[in-house]
Amino acid sequence: MKTIEWFDGKVRYIDQTKLPLEEIFIETNDYRVMAADIKQLVIRGAPCIGVAAGFAVALGALEIQERERPRFLARLEEVAGEIKSTRPTAVNLFWGVERVMEVARVGVGVDQIKRSALAEAKRMAAEDEDICRRIGAHGSELIQDGFNILTHCNAGALACVDYGTALGVIRAAHEQGKKIHVFVDETRPLLQGARLTAFELTKAGIPMTLITDNMAGHIMRTRKVNCVVVGADRIAANGDTTNKIGTYSVSILAKEHGIPFYVAAPTSTIDLKIAKGDDIVIEERKEDEVTTIQGKRVAPFGVKVANPAFDFAPSKYVSAIITEHGVVRPPFEQGLRSVVSTANQAIRQARQSG
Repeated sequence: MKTIEWFDGKVRYIDQTKLPLEEIFIETNDYRVMAADIKQLVIRGAPCIGVAAGFAVALGALEIQERERPRFLARLEEVAGEIKSTRPTAVNLFWGVERVMEVARVGVGVDQIKRSALAEAKRMAAEDEDICRRIGAHGSELIQDGFNILTHCNAGALACVDYGTALGVIRAAHEQGKKIHVFVDETRPLLQGARLTAFELTKAGIPMTLITDNMAGHIMRTRKVNCVVVGADRIAANGDTTNKIGTYSVSILAKEHGIPFYVAAPTSTIDLKIAKGDDIVIEERKEDEVTTIQGKRVAPFGVKVANPAFDFAPSKYVSAIITEHGVVRPPFEQGLRSVVSTANQAIRQARQSG
């Protein structure tokens, strides 16, 4: 099952708001639908958002009727801006838009731009599964037979095109025959751990235990947790890692208990233009995500609500960052620059080879 793909002339993706009770796929050729679905978390997970953003730009290009190249590109820039405005924190959104816009801006004619934009979006989707499997291969070397692993939010196949980042590491270790067990934080307020990670691990046959977020410290203290593995939405140049709200707390708890804290993410999630985590814009989402659970009110009417969607684990709490180009350890600055440079070179080579 691919979370998102080009299918029969349209973009096809699973509605993640309906999981785990219903597996419903949406098919569209309208970039506006995709932009709305990114905003409403129908499409979610940083790598998946990046690929979706690329497809959305390609759909916008296919829709534009302008035949003069300057006017066509001006309209496509507007489309790109609409897509970028959907969510502020996950850098993959902007990366995905810009990857397709880069090939569009150098296109010779309108028809060629449209073909190139779609080809680049398809290339990004194809790359994603390979990237995740390489992350899994590198990360599985950190996982020993018999490990208990704690994870937060969902960084599995549903957060990518397929396979996953943090769950890719866990899948790879499981596929190698290692006997592992996963503690899954439920991840309030939207329960991505309970709804999505538990769903994925159950389907994969990987032993797991679901816990509430406020049990993590107790589980670390009273049971043997060997490592924490999480995904990321944006990694700053110094290694500060922004991820789903609650990651900061988990990173502190892991440090206190002497447990390695690993981040698994593609190089597209590394933002070298951002020096540190405090510089990353944190998305504030709707109040009803906190005051309701699956549409049922659980808080009094009129209460004030804070709902930041993300926080960040300071680099001093991060033991290693696992990428498709290898494991980066502290101090992170040079290593992160190196893997990003390698990734950018690989993209250029892929474009040249067609």
